[in-house]
Amino acid sequence: MNLLSSVCLAVLLAFSPAVQAAPPKKAAKPEPAKMVRVVLQTEKGELELELDEAHAPQTVRNFLVYVDGGFFDGGVFHRTVKPDNQPNSKVKIEVIQGGINPARESEQRPPIALERTSVTGLKHKDGTLSMARDTPDTAVSDFFICIGDQPELDFGGKRNPDGQGFAAFGRVVKGMDVVRAIQQAPAEGQKLTPPVKIQRATRKP
Repeated sequence: MNLLSSVCLAVLLAFSPAVQAAPPKKAAKPEPAKMVRVVLQTEKGELELELDEAHAPQTVRNFLVYVDGGFFDGGVFHRTVKPDNQPNSKVKIEVIQGGINPARESEQRPPIALERTSVTGLKHKDGTLSMARDTPDTAVSDFFICIGDQPELDFGGKRNPDGQGFAAFGRVVKGMDVVRAIQQAPAEGQKLTPPVKIQRATRKP
């Protein structure tokens, strides 16, 4: 092959589609946050919850097991925490606490690991949904809803002496008026008397 032929071949190869550099791939769009909606029908009205599976996956999956299994049908809101009914707590909070049907407590799943707010990035704001617990990694099925911002329930907060905070995993998107009505229901100390019934819990399509 002479010099001219070699040059022509090189030019043809350079412009051949088979050997041209592939165009740079466009950056993949981030997946939308995984949000699941759950509706709680209570004696005092309806609550719509948005669960943040993207940031608190284990806690959300645990909660949904109880929703899908019908455990909250016949459940109760049994506790109200207000500024005037926690005289022995130096750090005051405002929440209501609920749980599954008491008749099904023996069917509960094992406790789950604590998804700390320092990891999830979720905070205890007005309407935040979070898991009740004793020591870390003991949350089972009881949950609570914040009334007003409650930073002392985040990681590093002083409400719990261990400073690990609680596992926020969603928020109330509709029905905070119902939450406040439950908080103000008759109570003996922090115990709602009678408890406010949860009639049904279902995923929203």
